[in-house]
Amino acid sequence: MISIDRFLSDEQDPKAVEKVIGKLNDLLTTGEEILYLAVQKKPAVNLLPDCIAITNKRIFYCEPGNLGLTMNFKDISWKSVKEVSFKEEFFGSKFICVPQHGENIVTEFIPKVQARKLHQAANQQLEEYKELLRQQKLEENRATASPVSSNAQSIADIPVPEPSAPEPIQIAEVIEEPEDETTLKLRKLKTLYDKHLITQEEYEAKKANILDSL
Repeated sequence: MISIDRFLSDEQDPKAVEKVIGKLNDLLTTGEEILYLAVQKKPAVNLLPDCIAITNKRIFYCEPGNLGLTMNFKDISWKSVKEVSFKEEFFGSKFICVPQHGENIVTEFIPKVQARKLHQAANQQLEEYKELLRQQKLEENRATASPVSSNAQSIADIPVPEPSAPEPIQIAEVIEEPEDETTLKLRKLKTLYDKHLITQEEYEAKKANILDSL
């Protein structure tokens, strides 16, 4: 039997939780567990509140019937859920489930704290389901990928051309002409300027003197 203590952390009605858990225990499939349970809190009389249970496989909507003598259960699996949301109002919140097909499922008067945690738990399960689908799709794509044709020529069968002898490299003979005295002076002057040993004005003046002496 599932312990109800962990489903009373947000001021859920203990009697409603006990009744719903007792019934849900017989409806859960192998490997299925209840993650969160929210209990409706109507502003006036709250004798027969509806409950919403989030499991790792679906959302359960639990509605008392026959003055509380029976309990009606409806469920929607994660593959059939498009998205979930909630809207805070003066008296609690509306929890809204948008299915892939059909009308939205709206439950009113869910306490605000419970609605937020309900939304968080549902979104987490939706994300995990989408990730599972993505992984399955990847596996299918790998399985259906066309194999390499057996008639294709293997790399080992492809003839490798014999390497041709390299042509001799022609090296052009560079003949350096000796620099004249003027060029040497200009080069030294430019070196002094580049090393910031003379100012630009000094550089220009000395350069002009050298050129004037030609």
